[in-house]
Amino acid sequence: MRLILGRRHGYPLAVLAAAAVLAVPTAAAAAPAGHGSPGSAPPPGPTATGSGGAVATVDPTATSVGLDVLRHGGNAVDAAVAAAATLGVTEPFSSGIGGGGFFVYYDARSHTVHTLDGRETAPVSMKQNAFVDPGTGAPYAFQEARISGISAGIPGSLMTWQTALHNWGTSSLADALSPAIDVATHGFPVDATFAGQVSSNAAAFSQFTSTRALYLRNGAPPAVGSTFRNPDLAETYRLIAKNGVQEFYRGPVAQDIVRTVQHPPVASDPAMSWPYTIRPGTMRASDLAAYAVRQPAPTHVTYHGLDVYGMATPSSGGSTVGEALNILKNFDLAHEPRTTALNDYLQASALAFADRNRYVGDYTPRSELNSLLTNDFGRQRACLVDQAHALPTPIGPGVPGANGRCTPSAGTVTDSNEQSTTNLTVADRWGNVVEYTLTIEQIGGNAMLVPGRGFLLNNELTDFNFTPTQGSAPDPNLPGPGKRPRSSMSPTILLDHGRPYLAVGSPGGATIITTVLQILVNRLDFGMSLPDAIAAPRASQRDAATTDVEQSFLASPQAGPLAAMGYQWGAPAEIGAATGIEFLPGNRLVASAEPVRRGTGSAGVVRPAR
Repeated sequence: MRLILGRRHGYPLAVLAAAAVLAVPTAAAAAPAGHGSPGSAPPPGPTATGSGGAVATVDPTATSVGLDVLRHGGNAVDAAVAAAATLGVTEPFSSGIGGGGFFVYYDARSHTVHTLDGRETAPVSMKQNAFVDPGTGAPYAFQEARISGISAGIPGSLMTWQTALHNWGTSSLADALSPAIDVATHGFPVDATFAGQVSSNAAAFSQFTSTRALYLRNGAPPAVGSTFRNPDLAETYRLIAKNGVQEFYRGPVAQDIVRTVQHPPVASDPAMSWPYTIRPGTMRASDLAAYAVRQPAPTHVTYHGLDVYGMATPSSGGSTVGEALNILKNFDLAHEPRTTALNDYLQASALAFADRNRYVGDYTPRSELNSLLTNDFGRQRACLVDQAHALPTPIGPGVPGANGRCTPSAGTVTDSNEQSTTNLTVADRWGNVVEYTLTIEQIGGNAMLVPGRGFLLNNELTDFNFTPTQGSAPDPNLPGPGKRPRSSMSPTILLDHGRPYLAVGSPGGATIITTVLQILVNRLDFGMSLPDAIAAPRASQRDAATTDVEQSFLASPQAGPLAAMGYQWGAPAEIGAATGIEFLPGNRLVASAEPVRRGTGSAGVVRPAR
């Protein structure tokens, strides 16, 4: 399938055509449009209802590209890869071919769920003490570890796209890259989010000649409303489209990646000071050549009669969301007072995170992972939920398979450094579904743009724990040769008797898990619509002394009573930026993205409801 793209007013005609079927936001949800808002076309909105297929992403251009693929006969996988490649252009600080992610796919023909693990991998030379300063014996400060070659893992996104298309798609990788090449060549309008992300990274970006040349003009980010082009990325995409992924993993692009990691392109005259040493990494060409996508079985639990499928290790999303749901099924959240139900949610999340921190990492045996997802273990952990008081967090992990006890033990504090990812949800007219979360880790990755190639490298290896966190117990997430760092990405698909019911995912680092969990509780227990479940105020308890909250949650009627129960709130901040699709009777779909967070998301359907 080859997409035929023309141009008008600087936009792909395919994008314009697809944008015409994007939903118009209601007055209550209206917000400034993001990238790619086409001239006189209706502004993209966060919710759309209709049939024939649907796409939801954080970005209107990517959503439009995905819809155009569906409208021209492509399936959900074709559209997801094309949208992801476009996000690599318009959302380059959260995703791109310098990163990786997790791809969950529902196959309508076989009624089965499959997953792809495209997580970044440590070089074979990486040692357990990679993030410990040899001079002091102390772990590096996070920003020193991040802005370095040490933090860059072997990227997995391109191999994920190739594998997904080979397994389930109908188009070639060259076809899927074509719209993104067009956007990178001709440009897109800079919005406030894009400019703000450059501004927040200005000091780091200015340290590297290649990064500042693309993103900083006279030391300043591109102006809101200006057109941003990335011709080097367009040329890299063209090279891969012509010669295949071997160009990236074995060819000239691989050589440039390795050179960047081993010899960071540090500027001799940075416009801004940087307080840390910029250290080289040890990635080799052989590490890139050896990269492979894994295809593990998904995690699985049931909740309210629905089958909930998620991502297995090295993601902790599937197991932690699943365990929390198994805890919550021991309570009647739908009929409890809302304060009590939210307390149940927060405590179930804290307990599941305690077990995640203790047991889940790249090398966790599947039998051990499955033991966290049994109903018996869920009941064992539910015994600790206190409906009158907040739990004394951090709380200790449980012991799967052992007799449960209702005396909490003290835990250890650990959390992820993950911050920025992006997420997309796609369904096609045949009923196939993709839920895909992809990332380069922090906003801006490790700040190193591969010279002449137009993409940033990831800092995924900072997702390893720098030093042991579990006291005398083994830590499953320490660095190691060829190891993949633990992730919180939680792409999730729910089935009702083998048919798709709901698909949802989110960016947000470790808060991804709680964002997905809270959306499911909002939809399945509190009876909210999917758009309302996504828009609702969020709180995130990750087995920590404080609970992260949004300002809107603090303004809710439940915040005061929960505080009286002993909850301590962290400084308010935005949590997550979800997308999802719900499957309605009569082959109808509701596609939903954020109405406000991250400058609003974008959802569209092939045939809008009238």
